[in-house]
Amino acid sequence: MSMNRNIGGRVTAPRIRIVEIDAFERDTRLRLPFRFGVATLERAPQAFLRVRLEDETGKIAIGAAAEMMVPKWFDKNPALTPAQNVDQLRGSIRVSAAASLEASAPATLFGAARLNEMETARRLPGNPLVAGFGPSLIARAALDAYCRLAGISFFDAVRGNLVGVGGPMLPGDIDTNAASAVLAGLRPADSMAARHTIGLLDPITESDIVHPVDDGLPESLEAVIARYGNRWFKIKLSGVVDADIDRLARIAVVLDRLPDYRLTVDGNEQFSAAEPLADLLARVAGMPPLARLRAAIAFVEQPFSRAITMETPLGALAAQLPFLIDESDDGDEAFAHARELGYTGVSSKTCKGVYRSLLKAIRIRTTGVPGLFLSGEDLTCQAGLAVQQDLALVSLLGLSHVERNGHHYVAGMQGAPQAEMARFAAAHPDIYEQGAEGPLLSIRDGRISIASLGAIGYASSALPDFEAMKPLS
Repeated sequence: MSMNRNIGGRVTAPRIRIVEIDAFERDTRLRLPFRFGVATLERAPQAFLRVRLEDETGKIAIGAAAEMMVPKWFDKNPALTPAQNVDQLRGSIRVSAAASLEASAPATLFGAARLNEMETARRLPGNPLVAGFGPSLIARAALDAYCRLAGISFFDAVRGNLVGVGGPMLPGDIDTNAASAVLAGLRPADSMAARHTIGLLDPITESDIVHPVDDGLPESLEAVIARYGNRWFKIKLSGVVDADIDRLARIAVVLDRLPDYRLTVDGNEQFSAAEPLADLLARVAGMPPLARLRAAIAFVEQPFSRAITMETPLGALAAQLPFLIDESDDGDEAFAHARELGYTGVSSKTCKGVYRSLLKAIRIRTTGVPGLFLSGEDLTCQAGLAVQQDLALVSLLGLSHVERNGHHYVAGMQGAPQAEMARFAAAHPDIYEQGAEGPLLSIRDGRISIASLGAIGYASSALPDFEAMKPLS
């Protein structure tokens, strides 16, 4: 590859420079309300970035990335309205874009992304998850542009470490050679199990549906299983123990009809202390109707608010089940600190950054500590770029299942022009099936076929229609 220098038998990662960034958004309305924690999501804009990248020879390519701007996840401060939450994320994109374009010296993709993360965090102090949103989009779009310029896939770029993971931008606890060795050993799969999210407002049975949507897509948990064949599930908890026990019992009636299933439970920061969570788990363990459900739990996700998580040891709870941090995973040191408190798992979310997920995988594989794990979690990744890039990442990380909820709460590529839908459906026929109004994420026997994500670019042969969007508000 002409753009990479070969020194002493080692291929060095190319240096690139981002020369232009355009930001857009597209309104997205949910077909069903999505209740998680204290928030109920009914609509939100999806952000799209278009990045123009230049290599050291002067060659230029365009890449793209997309992510929903979901309120009340990045910042759960009740004093802020959902609109203010979305404005925070728009601000993160603007600040990150300005910082990225000010960086005049060429850098590796990894180096550029890390520098942008640090500079955006410096300019937007106070909430690392918000500050990381803009850099995560720019990093993905730049990686997409580089892959298109080089004529390679995302998998090739990462496994060959052409992204440049190493050097002074690498956290001090990770060795460059070890990192490259881990990346070279990653093997993407051709399919992935979809872990279905059961939101707090979701009907469990058909009889629970009060106001049917009647759009031909499943609404109840019963209908989801009948259509998609899921065997992995994620149950959102409210933190109100009696209500959670009642709901778990109703869910168990439906899941226990399956020959086998696994699940995760997500506290979404709703438990105020370890005691109510311990009470919930004890009551679950003591109820015979919940025996199969309890045995199926793979891990518990982020039970406590991020304000108290790093001050709240799990204690005896850690001996009962594996625990994972999500919202509290807000920086390089977060997982190491959480491990001291009894946590063994950490989330991969594209909104936190593709390189942060790769660094977590490297750490887990090189620490020598048994039982550590990485899990793929969703932030309503929408059909098109967002879900494809996330699926490619978690597949390369070696994960066997990933939370998928965007397809359930939003009908396909809602809001996109028909021509854009057709391009994505034609480019990735394994990932989509045709619905009444356009392509839908295809889940069969609980799995998503993803072989086409090995195309040139970051997991997409197609690009969205930027001219049909509005500029970032």
